[in-house]
Amino acid sequence: MKHRRDREVLLTVEEAADVLGTTIRFPRRLIAERRIRFVHVGRHVRIPESALCEFIEAGTVEPIVRRTWGRAA
Repeated sequence: MKHRRDREVLLTVEEAADVLGTTIRFPRRLIAERRIRFVHVGRHVRIPESALCEFIEAGTVEPIVRRTWGRAA
């Protein structure tokens, strides 16, 4: 089998928890609840880096931009 440089990086549950800044239980729960894409590699579970990015982006909340109300100076 040839190595392909364009192959996606697969993260372990521990690595995913580190990226998210959480305990290992959180990504395991995301997997159990099917809230994130994952890959079975034999008996192991891996999370594609893009799936983790998609999960983070989906949970990102943009700030509210408040307009200044009142009279102009």
